[in-house]
Order: sequence, then C-alpha cells, then structure tokens
Amino acid sequence: MHMDRREFLASLTAGGLAGMCVDLILFPLDTVKTRLQSPQGFKKAGGFRGIYAGVPSTAVGSFPNAAAFFVTYEYMKATLRTDASPYLTPVTHMLAASFGEVVACLIRVPSEVVKQRAQVSPSSSTLRIFSSTVREEGVLGLYRGYKSTVLREIPFSLVQFPLWESLKVSLSYLQIIRVDCWQSTSCAGGFAAAVTTPLDVAKTRIMLAKTGSRNATGNVLPALCGVWRTQGIPGLFAGVVPRMSAISLGGFIFLGTYDKMRYLLL
Repeated sequence: MHMDRREFLASLTAGGLAGMCVDLILFPLDTVKTRLQSPQGFKKAGGFRGIYAGVPSTAVGSFPNAAAFFVTYEYMKATLRTDASPYLTPVTHMLAASFGEVVACLIRVPSEVVKQRAQVSPSSSTLRIFSSTVREEGVLGLYRGYKSTVLREIPFSLVQFPLWESLKVSLSYLQIIRVDCWQSTSCAGGFAAAVTTPLDVAKTRIMLAKTGSRNATGNVLPALCGVWRTQGIPGLFAGVVPRMSAISLGGFIFLGTYDKMRYLLL
C-alpha cells in the first residue's frame, strides 16, 4: 500500500504548518535552554536578552524540516503496514518515525547549527553566522552534530509516535474528545524529553564547539564525558525544565495542529 498524491500533499502541508507553529511560538524557551546548556554559561551566552536571536534560521528551516518528517513518516507507515498482527503496528510506527527523523535531520541540523550559534551570540546576525560557518568549516560544518541529533531524536520518536497512534485509535473507539490524545502524548513527550536531555546537552556542545576542538569532531561520548567531568549530573541535565516545557507544549500543539490540518485537507 502506498500514499496517493492527495495524502502526500496533505502530510506535507499539515506537517510543515504544524512545525512552523510550534517552533515560532516556543522559540524563547528554546533560546533559554540553549543558553543554559552552552559552555560559557547562561549569563555570558546572553541571559534573557535577545531571546529571538536565531529565529530567521528557524523560520527558514522549520516548514521543510517538519514536512520532510511527516511525508517520510506517513509514506513508511503505508509501505511497512502489515495486517498480519496488531502487535506489529507499534513496531511499524517506530520504524516509520525513525526513518522520518533520519530524513528530517538533513534539513534540521544545518538550521539548528546556525540557530544555536546565533542564540549564544545575540549580537551577530543569523546571516553572518551562516556565512562564517560555511567559510570556516565548509558545508560539512553545517552538519556538525548530525549524529548526536539523530541519536537524540530517535529514542524520542520511539516513545512518542507509537503512543500517539495507539491513543488516537483507542480514544476514537471510546468516542472521547480527540484532544485527550494529544494531552497524553505531550506527557509522554515531556518524559522522553527529560530522559534524552543529556544527549541534547551533548548535541548543543558539539554544535557550539570551536573549530578544531575535541567536541568539534562530533563524537557524543567524549562530549558527554566532558560535561560529566566539569559539571557532573547538573551539567548533563542543564536546561531540562525549559526543554520539558517546550516539548510537552510543543507535542500538544504540533500533533494537534498536524491532525487537524490533515483532517481538513483530506
């Protein structure tokens, strides 16, 4: 079974719009989180000043990133679908979400690298940061942190998407208001966010590392060990509160908007 053109366009549009809504609404929380995780510390990274620094990068990357995720997700879900056993359904959703993340990160990572660097140096413009990154590190510099981003996103999707899908099914049987499904998913998202915070810290350190430094190689384990040695457990969970808040609220807005938009378009 494959996706038809209408489904493809609906997933593309609904996914892109949902992604933009979330990223732009919750941007200040994301900036606070990045600054808490940055090596120079919250105050030196800008504190609460210039809270929208880096927003152009998000505005450009957000729609194609979310659209790429949902198109891949729905396509893989349709391709892998088996009617053999209902127990295999969550596995299908897990695999589809993982594929979705790998593809979406091709767009997300460059946008995230530029955004995070802008967030910790609010005096520089997004364009200047983009051009200096390409000048100093080449196009590959924009993909620094790709591994750590995928590593962070996959466990997250493994929790969130099968849960979202199964709640949609079970709640539609019970004729409960659909919002409940998004609420439950955002709780799951909040839990997954807390658990994956150390990976998020590692990703931030890798993306912000000076060219030529150890973290700039993009290896997750040394980055985690470095944080652990210098700051211990609090360092590994830096920014956990804004991250959990952003992801719980984000899951609620994101999946809710996606479902509603897709429903309207189809």
